[in-house]
Amino acid sequence: MEIHVKKEQPSASGLHPNRARMLISCPDGPGIVAAVSRFLFEHGANIVQSDQYSMDPEGGMFFMRVEFDLDHLDSKLPELERSFREVADSFDMQWNIYHAARKKRLAIFVSKEDHCLVELLWQWQAGDLDADIAMVVSNHLDMKDYVESFGIPYHHIPVTADTKPEAEKRQLEVIGEDIDVIILARYMQIISPAFIEFYRNRIINIHHSFLPAFVGGKPYAQAYNRGVKIIGATAHYVTEELDGGPIIEQDVQRVSHRDDVNELKRIGRTIERVVLARAVKWHIEDRILVHNNKTVVFS
Repeated sequence: MEIHVKKEQPSASGLHPNRARMLISCPDGPGIVAAVSRFLFEHGANIVQSDQYSMDPEGGMFFMRVEFDLDHLDSKLPELERSFREVADSFDMQWNIYHAARKKRLAIFVSKEDHCLVELLWQWQAGDLDADIAMVVSNHLDMKDYVESFGIPYHHIPVTADTKPEAEKRQLEVIGEDIDVIILARYMQIISPAFIEFYRNRIINIHHSFLPAFVGGKPYAQAYNRGVKIIGATAHYVTEELDGGPIIEQDVQRVSHRDDVNELKRIGRTIERVVLARAVKWHIEDRILVHNNKTVVFS
């Protein structure tokens, strides 16, 4: 049995150990903010940040993110959640409360391209990605030595068209039941609907995004041949529609006729790594609410 000892990473968040985050979505109407604020006040909590957004004050959806401090949070959190159900039911809320100081556990999937994985590892090592990278899963061995140099377990699970169901079964086995989010850091395999359903809105993917969109192989060569002037990247949650899930973050950069295919690839890799890392950071900081096929991001 191979034993991995993780290096302790500094935390850049400086979070109060008794800080919690509440995410709420519900039909809009009067009194929502007042009810949530009153509830937290009555339970001894101190609100330190509050953000809200209404799609339409008359008949639309309302979204809210609240950070608050509560002494002895660990012991009080179960009762706080039970008590809040009465408030939530009165406004037909969907809601969650998260202990902010509890690091989320990440599983990163990667194939052969390493730029997105490297960015996540760099940020994690620096303490800018305040999470626990529990493992890296890959259908290739290319990144094994590099990943294990960080003390992170590396699971090599080959995937072919004939072995895909067995490979996904093995992936679910190694992931276990305590992974909060899966990151597809240029993992070049399509995820099955059954796998997606198990991790609904907890699988983040990154892909290039051009105007116009280029499908199939060699997208940068296609972009070069069409003389594109903008290239970019999109991070999104994975759904059954290929590259069609709720968008978390995007970015672009202008290019010109002077940029050859290799330069377009270089620029594209830089955008992809930044956009994916930003999306992952927002997810682990509980800044994203999903409604239908869109997101509200309190960045």
